[in-house]
Amino acid sequence: MPLTALIAEDEPLLAQALQAELAAAWPELRVVATARDGRSAVREALRLLPQVLFFDIRMPGLDGLGAAAELADSWPTDEAPMPQLVFVTAYDEYAARAFEAEAIDYVLKPVQPERLRKTVARLRQALAAAAPSMTQPIPADEVLERTLAQWRQVLGAAGGAPSASTSPSSAPLRMIAASDAGGATVRMVPIDEVLYFEAADKYLRVLTATQEYLIRTPLKQLLPQLDADTFWQVHRAVVVRSAAIEAVHRDEAGKLHLALRGRAEKIPVSRLYAHLFRAM
Repeated sequence: MPLTALIAEDEPLLAQALQAELAAAWPELRVVATARDGRSAVREALRLLPQVLFFDIRMPGLDGLGAAAELADSWPTDEAPMPQLVFVTAYDEYAARAFEAEAIDYVLKPVQPERLRKTVARLRQALAAAAPSMTQPIPADEVLERTLAQWRQVLGAAGGAPSASTSPSSAPLRMIAASDAGGATVRMVPIDEVLYFEAADKYLRVLTATQEYLIRTPLKQLLPQLDADTFWQVHRAVVVRSAAIEAVHRDEAGKLHLALRGRAEKIPVSRLYAHLFRAM
């Protein structure tokens, strides 16, 4: 059975260039589809179940990070192993440093044959390591967890850039200036009162035990300002206070949901972050 790949790239000429370079560097790999945006990439990936995904980080609508996060939860692991994930990015000094530091596979735009050959070599090695053999069968759960760990690493390197005003070494945030639901009043909310944050459209919801506030800071910019031991990301759009977690529930489909002290709603846990609650 031939190895297959999907390319998600909103610039047709760059998609064609990547496909041509892949044909030269990896002749046995067959590109089964190209997508122009994240929504199409998710739809085609779930239809075709390729072994490798090449996702442009920046695409209109749903970007590559969002598309990958959606696929992590919706991929039918009982039908096909989760694919290897590679991000395609325009040259960016931060991204290049982050990817190289984590030994992450990435492709620069415009496509550089030498860099692509290194990525292909790593992908071949990863696919071979995940493939079961007669002498060393690998449990499906172990293969899945290895791939999820790789996805977490890739997503973290691609989306973890600190904001211009905040560095990872800065003191954790103590207060948040947030507007109330009506937007007429701005209040200073102590971070110790926040139970969770949830991204919603152009805003970030800030939930305490009794109130809801709104801020315009994107979640990826807020994360470096939070104490990582206090606040855990459990979904692409949700960060919760770890001490507020009262219980973890698994539904009939096997998906996890959190119950928080002081809140009635259940918080979904992405497959990418389910490992945080394995011991529970």
